[in-house]
Amino acid sequence: MFIVSEETAASLITEEAAFEAVEAVFAAMARGDAYNFPVVREAIGHADALYGFKSGFDRAGLSLGLKSGGYWPGNMEKGLTNHQSVVILFDPDTGRPRAMVGGNALTAYRTAAASSVSIRYLARKDARVLGMVGAGHQSAFQMRAAARQRQFEKVVGWNYHPDMLGRLEETARELGLPFEAVDRETLCRQADVIITITSAFEPQLMSDWIRPGTHIACMGTDTKGKMEVEPALLGRATVFTDEVAQSVSIGEAQHATGIGLITERDITEIGKVINGDHAGRAASDEITLFDGTGVGLQDLCVASSIVDLANQAGHSTEVEI
Repeated sequence: MFIVSEETAASLITEEAAFEAVEAVFAAMARGDAYNFPVVREAIGHADALYGFKSGFDRAGLSLGLKSGGYWPGNMEKGLTNHQSVVILFDPDTGRPRAMVGGNALTAYRTAAASSVSIRYLARKDARVLGMVGAGHQSAFQMRAAARQRQFEKVVGWNYHPDMLGRLEETARELGLPFEAVDRETLCRQADVIITITSAFEPQLMSDWIRPGTHIACMGTDTKGKMEVEPALLGRATVFTDEVAQSVSIGEAQHATGIGLITERDITEIGKVINGDHAGRAASDEITLFDGTGVGLQDLCVASSIVDLANQAGHSTEVEI
């Protein structure tokens, strides 16, 4: 069994590699070549933490395993990231453990890759203003990945705690883009692409604020009760997701389907667009929304590519178990 530390994984992973792995696994899911197992995610009753497991099998990429971890909201005060996880891979031919990979950087890159995939396939080609809702650790990864997909000319951002907006401003500066801190309604009036990456349990964006032609990537809702946008927005938008079952159970669509605004049939897997089985955006004034719930297969495919890179570079540790 190979062990790839968090530090090594962070040094090897790239935005391009994460994008390619996530794009491929979304396509495999839509073809029926890969599937996720039911998610376990619960509040543990200690440290306000959420903890769980995501797992699955990709027959095309031969990735089998699970990610174990969760969200500890007090970690920033301890000098740690709030999200903590590890990925364990198994040999699909024998069931023997293949590798254990630090999952923190991996999670950040694969989550950003998912929204980036949605931007490539669903955002207008002439999108020029990127809106960022949320300024936590993940937000910088999201902005960098998004900037690879369109020729953005400006970034506008909002965060519940304004003192954290420096992360967005600094990341935009690295990308050579001007940044402006705005209120949420102004953000929606300006942005062509909006990424929400919060841990909210109430809508941060209202439907009436969203302009025709906007693409929204909702990346923070991955648990029952969470919500980033007003459910009415999903009734206005053409809705896409990583996996429909998760979208309606723990994703952003849980609320809109729960009150009958949309049904499962109104939600399309992004993999169908990648495979050419769905046209994606049909008009320049269409609102598109990607419900990125975060599927286990994203973690497994990215972790598998990291293990290959680590082995090639001699940066993994092999142990007998």
